[in-house]
Amino acid sequence: MDLLRSVLFAPGNHARRVEKCFDAGADAIVLDLEDAVAIAEKVATRDVVVAALQSRPPRSCLGYVRVNAIDTPYCYGDIDAVVREGVDGIMLPKVESAAHLFAADWMISNLEKERGLEPGAIDLLPIVETGVGVSRVGEIAAAGTRVKRLCFGAGDYTGDMNMVWTAGENELLDARARIVLASRAAGIEQPVDSVFIDLDDPDSFEASAQRALSMGFQGKLCIHPKQVEPSNRTFTPSDEQVAKAEKYIKAFRAAEAEGSASIQVDGYFVDYPIVERSERLLARVAKLRERTG
Repeated sequence: MDLLRSVLFAPGNHARRVEKCFDAGADAIVLDLEDAVAIAEKVATRDVVVAALQSRPPRSCLGYVRVNAIDTPYCYGDIDAVVREGVDGIMLPKVESAAHLFAADWMISNLEKERGLEPGAIDLLPIVETGVGVSRVGEIAAAGTRVKRLCFGAGDYTGDMNMVWTAGENELLDARARIVLASRAAGIEQPVDSVFIDLDDPDSFEASAQRALSMGFQGKLCIHPKQVEPSNRTFTPSDEQVAKAEKYIKAFRAAEAEGSASIQVDGYFVDYPIVERSERLLARVAKLRERTG
């Protein structure tokens, strides 16, 4: 399990921004071949992004490439170019059906075999970001491919749905809830929430991250290095939360040994669901400590 509290985008054809993203502290970076790259430069940028990821071993962050959508003339060539040693995964935008994932997974599997890569080495990270995609998110999440988690893209989603994307984000509640529910029902990891595009409003970015956390997301897509630290902080359990979780588990196990499965700890009701939640929190913290030393 790779925890993705922050996933930072950089245009694949912008050397300075690519170089800066490696040291931004994000859990993963995404070098873009899609929206951030002009049509005339898409093909030439393929080798550039692979070379950039291969030039920085070992990395403290995972390295993905966002390819173009599967119904574009570029997707096949993108995937063919980037399934290489040194690339951790492919981000696939505008996924609208399980068939999109089957096709991408089939291509990646055959390229892994052809190039001597370990089967399943290349992660596949879909973005659900259209009305059709959200309406079919259950089948997408349950497709049974190499996909470990989904991402939500609010920019394309609100544009597709002719919504006004507000700072309060009430218009995103339904889509976010559907994506989290579908992920849980399919038994895959918690999803990663959308970008927040107003770079001059850090307070609203943090509020957006808090909303996503409360709804069950594991992290957030970021479009600027300055969004990485607040995203990491929001999606990292605090020392207080860790201490409470440890206290609840210890007290509950002692009570359980005496035949009780519901107790109060500092006025807080603790039973099996609370203990399971506390154990998940501690497992997340253990994974983060393992990564950061």
